[in-house]
Amino acid sequence: MITPLDQQLLQKLSLEAIESPRRRKNRNFHENSEAQAHRLLNAIEPNSYVRPHKHNDPNKGETIICLSGKLGLIVFDSTGNVEQQLTLEAGGKTVGVDIPYGIFHTVLALKNGTVFFEAKAGPFVPIKTEEQAPWAPVEGDDLVTSYLTTLYALFD
Repeated sequence: MITPLDQQLLQKLSLEAIESPRRRKNRNFHENSEAQAHRLLNAIEPNSYVRPHKHNDPNKGETIICLSGKLGLIVFDSTGNVEQQLTLEAGGKTVGVDIPYGIFHTVLALKNGTVFFEAKAGPFVPIKTEEQAPWAPVEGDDLVTSYLTTLYALFD
């Protein structure tokens, strides 16, 4: 069955993200975590924390396209220095990115109602310890709030 990616779906997903303790919610289009191609929507609200990470598998590059709202993407070197930041905005100058494997990155919602489409190779494999940024706080840590403040300041 064809699934329309319409404003109603984006708004529904955004409402689910607002109600989620992590302030984000995804909607998968692939059948299961073993699928060879992962296609999904990610709704993310301001102050949701995605710990900087990378994917070491050469098949795990990812493509992100902002469908609603505004998304900040930050790229880091291996020691946590910011190498690049981009603003992705639905209908804006830059709407998406393609991130090669091996690049530390994170995303931030810069606006309520931000939803992006993500595509990457499957199957799903949890991020390994060596793929997590050792210089960034772990989700749930007391340092997350101040770290997020630092990251948001890059987009002021």
